[in-house]
Amino acid sequence: MTFIRTKKHLGQHFLKDRNIAEKIVRSLQLCNIRDVLEVGPGMGILTRSLLKNEKINLLLIEIDKESVDYLNDNFPTLKGKIIHKDFLEEDLQNQFNSKIAIIGNFPYNISSQIFFKILENKNIVWEAVGMVQKEVAERICARPGNKTYGILSVFLQAYYKIEYLFTVNETVFIPPPNVKSAVIRLTRNGTSTLECNELLFFQVVKTSFNQRRKMLRNSLKSLLNETAATDGIFDKRPEQLSVDEFVYLTNLISR
Repeated sequence: MTFIRTKKHLGQHFLKDRNIAEKIVRSLQLCNIRDVLEVGPGMGILTRSLLKNEKINLLLIEIDKESVDYLNDNFPTLKGKIIHKDFLEEDLQNQFNSKIAIIGNFPYNISSQIFFKILENKNIVWEAVGMVQKEVAERICARPGNKTYGILSVFLQAYYKIEYLFTVNETVFIPPPNVKSAVIRLTRNGTSTLECNELLFFQVVKTSFNQRRKMLRNSLKSLLNETAATDGIFDKRPEQLSVDEFVYLTNLISR
């Protein structure tokens, strides 16, 4: 198999193990979902497995022109279905009018941004299976009380069920990264909107974790009113709070 040139500035590490690729693709559950968007297909090792499922409508989005040319040459059935664009700049609401699933070996350098993009489009992104740096996967899956629990953990867990599926060793990539990878799955939960002011919720979570070692009484001082400040929840630190407790906190502050 001929490999195209990897580009460090794009965070490219091409998966070469077909068994791992198959395992990643099988992780998609696709409950009542037909449209699947693969992010950063590179040389198409996941694409090849995805095409075996004739029930899905597969689209690819790839920023690298060399990869786009390779994919067009090697996957002629996908003509017109390869979007040469930065995923972070794509208007998913305009591209799709129904529930979609996202899958990909996400570039390490923008993996967190990809998940924020998914979050922005939570009304259509019903499932996502992604391979990311193990540390990022652990952070997203972390529960309250864990030192890696943070902003992305809270935001994603508010709207998605998060599952850590499996760890992937460095040796199955070209070039091998310096860290281990992991595959996680996000599945939309039953929360359409939070029972609070969502914009304020995001502000509260971000402000709290910006000074994560401080008690909430101190980190949220700029947002507090005198009545809210008497509640005992403000004696806690942000990593101690569940999503529901952040909702409660937001409602206290908004009174």
